Amino acid sequence: MGPIHAAIIGAGSIHSCHADPIRQHPQARLYALVDTDVDKGRTLAEKYNCRFYADYRDLLADADVDVVHICTPHHLHREMIIAALAAGKHVFSEKPVVMNGSELAQIQAAVERADTQLAVCYQNRLNPTSQRIRQIIQSGTLGNMLSIKASLTWHRHGAYYNQSPWRGRWATEGGSLLINQAIHTLDLMQWFAGGVRRIKGVVETSLLESLIETEDSAMATMEFTNGARGIFYATNCYTTDSPLALEIHFEHGFLQLERNTLWQVVDEQRTALVNDELPHGNGKRYWGDSHRQAINDFYAAILDPTQYGGADIHDAAVSLRMVNALYQSSAQRRWIDLPR
Repeated sequence: MGPIHAAIIGAGSIHSCHADPIRQHPQARLYALVDTDVDKGRTLAEKYNCRFYADYRDLLADADVDVVHICTPHHLHREMIIAALAAGKHVFSEKPVVMNGSELAQIQAAVERADTQLAVCYQNRLNPTSQRIRQIIQSGTLGNMLSIKASLTWHRHGAYYNQSPWRGRWATEGGSLLINQAIHTLDLMQWFAGGVRRIKGVVETSLLESLIETEDSAMATMEFTNGARGIFYATNCYTTDSPLALEIHFEHGFLQLERNTLWQVVDEQRTALVNDELPHGNGKRYWGDSHRQAINDFYAAILDPTQYGGADIHDAAVSLRMVNALYQSSAQRRWIDLPR
């Protein structure tokens, strides 16, 4: 086939993390951009030298489009993904793939019907530190996993929510901290442990009650399918955006992710394994540049479907169920079992 013709639906802040990797891919072309803000969309389309559509349905009717990137507010994902798959397009979606279990079931059914592929962007799996952690776990050199502790402390303020009114609303964002920011952390925890069995937590709005109807802080304990336990804390009420802090204990030592450096501690000897400064793409610095690798991997699978090993609807379902289980656990004050 010729170059992959890619289109981006949604010209918000995250779109640049998709546009640059597409434009720099040797076998792809940024073919079109879609946004309901016509002035903004046309300006960006001129910058990228690509077509512009104000309505995503017109884009999907274009037979020259091979893959669409969903970069829209959460509440629009479901209808756009289903329509794109039905139109015979491959889909690369930002997380969360959808907002709840009902929408998830509809996406799963659409994937089953489709002849094309759906990938979901959990790019933090591709960070060098995450890849090294995964390698060590799979090697078994430190023995069985015993526990995981993760802490994500970020800062979100009035301007962040006011500039995009869909944020901070159950109907349009589906949550806030958990489903938007911390879903990456939950994904990494379950990916390292091989799945989660049950979860219990507290979700609350600590400081941003005047701004949002959703949550800004969460705490949880969890049991993984490998028998390990997990402790999780996240907040959007910190004074700055701090790197993920992660600690994984095993029978014969532990791994510690601290300010983007991965340390291994065995017999009280602390060794730096990876110093990951998160190469900077066109987005916010703490996003890193792993969108590029995630997109490259998916495009390789479009060219050869046997090649894809990235996050798909099955992976996205696990982290989404964790998020929704935390909402349920907090409301009902009990453990919530997750599907095996």
